[in-house]
Amino acid sequence: MKTLARALAGVALLFATAAFAQQTPPSAAMPKTDPGRESFRALYKELVETNTTASVGSCTLAAERMAAHLKAAGFPDSDLTIFSVPEYPKNGGLVAVLPGKDPKAKAVLMLAHLDVVEAKREDWTRDPFTLVEEGGYFYARGSSDDKAQAAIWVDNLVRYKTEGFKPRRTIKMALTCGEEGGGPFNGASWLVKNRKDLIDAEFALNEGAGGQLDDHGKRMAHTIEAGEKTSQSFTLEVTNPGGHSSRPVPDNAIYRLADALEKIRAYEFPVMINDANRAYLSGMAKIEGGARGQAMTALVANPKDAQADALLSKDPGLHTMLRTTCVATMLSGGHAQNALPQRATANINCRIFPGVSRDEVRNKLMEVIGDPQVQVSQVRVAREGEAPAPPLTPQVMGPIEKVSAEMWPGIPVIPILQAGATDGKALTAGGIPTYGVSGLFFEPDLGRIHGLNERIGVQSLYEGREFLYRLVKLYADQPGA
Repeated sequence: MKTLARALAGVALLFATAAFAQQTPPSAAMPKTDPGRESFRALYKELVETNTTASVGSCTLAAERMAAHLKAAGFPDSDLTIFSVPEYPKNGGLVAVLPGKDPKAKAVLMLAHLDVVEAKREDWTRDPFTLVEEGGYFYARGSSDDKAQAAIWVDNLVRYKTEGFKPRRTIKMALTCGEEGGGPFNGASWLVKNRKDLIDAEFALNEGAGGQLDDHGKRMAHTIEAGEKTSQSFTLEVTNPGGHSSRPVPDNAIYRLADALEKIRAYEFPVMINDANRAYLSGMAKIEGGARGQAMTALVANPKDAQADALLSKDPGLHTMLRTTCVATMLSGGHAQNALPQRATANINCRIFPGVSRDEVRNKLMEVIGDPQVQVSQVRVAREGEAPAPPLTPQVMGPIEKVSAEMWPGIPVIPILQAGATDGKALTAGGIPTYGVSGLFFEPDLGRIHGLNERIGVQSLYEGREFLYRLVKLYADQPGA
């Protein structure tokens, strides 16, 4: 009976999922016939099913397979660069170039990462490294993050080359490895530091944002990432002479560390407003209305409005968008059950607001703790500096708004500040302003990225493909700097 019940529940879930996916009406602007869709699906499937985890996968193999598609479309070897370093031969990437007609116009760069988060087969409902289409979704590790956009970028270049498109600007594509943090080599940072000539551009398009659907599959907004936080961990450490546990003393390393953690827990960094979260709050205030909408408007007008902050910060997503956040993520202490602790440590992971330095946050943590016996140190030297939010110029926003209005009339385009981290930081810090834009719409679960049974809507993927195809074409015909 239990087996039958589980089977019936699975069937019910399947139908519910399919019904949910079908509630979002398809874009009326999609082409009536699309002979290239099947070839795109095959390319996407090949990329998704190429294992690129840090443990056993190979980004270099994925890069080689994507390069083969471009060669088949007519790209010469001179416009394709597969790069890696001898120490990490499996962490390679691909840079491809479609030359523009105007040598004075700076390029536009399409950026995506090939590596994916680890996934255990025994935990997943389906094989995470086999693309499965079911109930209106594609399921697999990387089906969304970030192989959806990577496959679209390759498909863009194939389409442009096949149809003989001659852009005014040069179009570049960089597929890199190491964004997910599972390996020791980051391709985006390496390119900025060692081969910036390959990727230099007026600006870059990347992951980091997309369309928002509500709980019923209704489109709410099309978000554009215009800046992201810096991720930085700090170690709190307390050392002590220790001793026998039968003779406790007040100065206990674990207790002292616990006191420090309580102070960090109680501290809230102040609200900060920049172009990205100001635009998001202003735009969403009109959509949401009610008390939350009023609070959004109030906080834009006065970032010190404690009542508005308290209301909005009940939402974890809004809370982190408004300020720097620091949270304890790991804890260790003591060396024996019958001994006083000689050492106690904790990891504090901070997501730092754009423009705020790591040293400034470290100093604030030390001030909040107020105990010189608690040492606060940066876990490691970050691979890139603190990057300011890139400017939201009409040159960047205009084409996004135009194509979005064609695809999804009435759905507002709203900039956001990304609390997570992408390779965009490395490029922006290196002088290439990078924006998160995808045209991919997600339910509130964000496609379960990094989690079990990652997925993306089939309709969402195909609409995102069409959106980015049109968008890059518009950028490519701009005069540029």
